Amino acid sequence: MIEIKNISKAFKGKVVLDDISGVFKKGETSLVIGASGTGKSVLLKCMLDLVEPEKGEVIYDGREFLGMEEKDRKNLRREMGVLFQGGALFDSKNVQDNVKFPLDMLTNMPESEKRDRVEFCLHKVGLDGVGPKMPSEISGGMKKRVGIARAIVLNPKYLFCDEPNSGLDPLTSIKIDELIKEITDDFDITTVVITHDMNSVLTIGDKIMFLYKGKKLWEGDSKSILKSDIKELDEFVFSNQALKQLRG
Repeated sequence: MIEIKNISKAFKGKVVLDDISGVFKKGETSLVIGASGTGKSVLLKCMLDLVEPEKGEVIYDGREFLGMEEKDRKNLRREMGVLFQGGALFDSKNVQDNVKFPLDMLTNMPESEKRDRVEFCLHKVGLDGVGPKMPSEISGGMKKRVGIARAIVLNPKYLFCDEPNSGLDPLTSIKIDELIKEITDDFDITTVVITHDMNSVLTIGDKIMFLYKGKKLWEGDSKSILKSDIKELDEFVFSNQALKQLRG
């Protein structure tokens, strides 16, 4: 479980996050949604300690992350897997070495065990036999799958995905959503997804947090989001014509 308490952040006097609190539970796929510029990615970076908030706490299963000694932070980071927007693969490394990179950096695992772990993770994301290929030789959807394989290679307790469907066609986006949900369920991990994709919200959103201009305006699940009486959320959800028809 991850708990955030009163997270606030400003850049050059402009408030980006204003007193955000919430709980992300183990075994659930939790989504943080909102339009571009609402603070979603900044919140993720605060949770990962890539950006330091002005105030607030980030608590991983009872452990307050931001106040830890650097050695303890490093140990906790080993329990995190991150899928960055765009995949963020190393162009000079093949798929296998991209997935193996966290094992090389953070473990003393024997090389044979590393290879076995990489093969397992590539199999998990449906990429058997793709290890020798370079990132330039695979599709955008496959790159996201490689990014997910790398994110889970350390067998994390916590998985973070930043706009996992960015730049993908609708069918591939659905497959990536299904994969994230499957991994969350199979490994019983705490998953946080930053997105503005309403298909993701409706299909894999066990819990949803809606940010608007740096504030948390709503929290709920995929069943209740279509019945909200909050104007800003209503406009965000039903900006899609197909959803307007669904609303009826």
